[in-house]
Amino acid sequence: MISVNNLSVQFTGTELFKNVTFNIADHDRVGLVGMNGAGKSTLLKILCGEQEPESGTLIIASGQTVGYLPQEMVPDAVGTVIEETLTAFSQLDELEREQERLTAEIAERTDYESAAYTRLLERHNEVTERLTMLGGGRRREAAEKVLLGLGFRHEDFERPVAVFSGGWQMRVELAKLLLRHPDFLLLDEPTNHLDIVSIQWLEDYLTGYSGAVVLVSHDRTFLDNITKRTIEITAGRIYDYKCPYSEYVVQMQERRASQMAQLTNQQRQVAQIEAFIERFRYKATKAKQVQSRVKMLERMERVVVDEVSDESIHFQFPPAPHSGKIVVEAQGVGKAYGEHQVFDKVDMLLTAGKKVAFVGRNGEGKSTMAKVIVGDINDYTGTLRLGAGVVLGYYAQNQAAMLNLERTVFETIDDVATGDIRPKIRNILGSFLFSNEDMDKKVKALSGGEKARLALAKLLLTPSNLLILDEPTNHLDMNSKDVLKNALLQYTGTLIVVSHDRDFLSGLTDELYEFRDGEVHEFKGDIMEFVKSGQWSVASDQVPGAENGTLNTKQPTLSEGRAAYEQSKERERERRKLQNAVKQKEKEIEEIEKQLEEKDAVLATGLPQNEEFYRVYQELKTMLEHKMEEWEEAVILAEGQ
Repeated sequence: MISVNNLSVQFTGTELFKNVTFNIADHDRVGLVGMNGAGKSTLLKILCGEQEPESGTLIIASGQTVGYLPQEMVPDAVGTVIEETLTAFSQLDELEREQERLTAEIAERTDYESAAYTRLLERHNEVTERLTMLGGGRRREAAEKVLLGLGFRHEDFERPVAVFSGGWQMRVELAKLLLRHPDFLLLDEPTNHLDIVSIQWLEDYLTGYSGAVVLVSHDRTFLDNITKRTIEITAGRIYDYKCPYSEYVVQMQERRASQMAQLTNQQRQVAQIEAFIERFRYKATKAKQVQSRVKMLERMERVVVDEVSDESIHFQFPPAPHSGKIVVEAQGVGKAYGEHQVFDKVDMLLTAGKKVAFVGRNGEGKSTMAKVIVGDINDYTGTLRLGAGVVLGYYAQNQAAMLNLERTVFETIDDVATGDIRPKIRNILGSFLFSNEDMDKKVKALSGGEKARLALAKLLLTPSNLLILDEPTNHLDMNSKDVLKNALLQYTGTLIVVSHDRDFLSGLTDELYEFRDGEVHEFKGDIMEFVKSGQWSVASDQVPGAENGTLNTKQPTLSEGRAAYEQSKERERERRKLQNAVKQKEKEIEEIEKQLEEKDAVLATGLPQNEEFYRVYQELKTMLEHKMEEWEEAVILAEGQ
């Protein structure tokens, strides 16, 4: 167990924690949540011993180990992937030497009834159990299984770690940490560098993990699937909820509503007491009662309402210009880098208004296909054409890194703003949480999240009817992701989104393309339906427990192209018919409400009206109720289409 007692920490004059007390049990699954800057990462560093609190105590049970994966680090590996990963077992060498020593000592001892001999046996059992749990002689097998689960391929094992990107090097560090199997596993944004398949593998691994797990993550689905307890950090205090993240959100909102009600009641009570004191302050006959109420105010424990950040980006995409019915048509498209064929013979047909997701492991070609569509890559095989009137909007995976670091925030937007939009630049930047002071900052001084928001603001300035977003949620917090998702749900153009965030994709797209082993497979449905279908392309040697067969079922083939297009046209006609019915009802309701407003204005004069006036007035109100019911039925039908 980890026991935290009266922990206090200050940072730049602000109290991150004030007399915080809580415990983490041996098998807990804890999600740490709170606003940016609340102290989540700091708390993890304190729990693992990297940082000391100003006051308070941290007690870890004797013999228990703590492992920590920071959000960012600079790996210093010099060997190959497998060599570096196997360094995780250095503890095994020490344990094996200790086991040999203990075994030899037990063989020599004859004081079988002594307490010392009993302690010797107990320690031998502890070491043996630890060796068994850590894999013992199956080191290479265990290392390969974890590496495969985290997305590496067999051919990657002998490549130097240094040739991989920072994200892949972080995966090696995560693999080493998992293989060390600490009693307490502390992970700060572990999914930042993982693809959607590896995230699912890690979920399964952590669900079966024998020790305790403490997570900081902006991935709502990841938290819900792993954690059973949520610790919220707010205003230097913590609130401990015995539930996963989504349930915590509901309970947290109820708690804050209760706090507001208590505060309102207390303020009313204080006002009454103060009014009494002021009224009878100078009356000798009331002196005792006045003093009693003064003391009552002094003793009163004031209700404090937790700080709530209402800051979140707010925007909507401009109306999409009209385009032809067919937006993207690919026939037999392939792309290779040297001898490596990324994908081949890809057929794809996207019609106007369609919202699709590209999913799959990193390196399978999702971003490459996006670049083919936007024209950044031209040396591909097959044919690809954009439909009539298509206007592209593109957010690249490294869009934030492509910003000019020497330009200011204001200049970055001013460079692309034209016409009537230029006077609105400060308002646009304000909606993306940039203050007036921030607008004069150079881009190089911004955080990763601020750069991501600035890149999104640039994208907003050019109306498009084909929007391609490659990992748009990187560096965005949960609130900002929700705002972006809502804006995309209202976007009237065609959308292609590359993402590993299941919660973000859920309900946003109506079909997806999985990129796997050089092929692209289409699936009708959203990401959660795809996950439930069991059609992930995860090989049996990548996931523990899958040794007797593969986890994936037969993948669906690509749609029948033109035939599917004709079927979709019929569905589209029916959908438009239902939507038009909704609009017609809205017009009828608007007309009735207009008539009622006119009659309400007449009634407001206070002048008497004849019987016919009141009869028509009542008929209009009854008609409005009926039209509202008809409108609700039409909306339900349209949403179900």
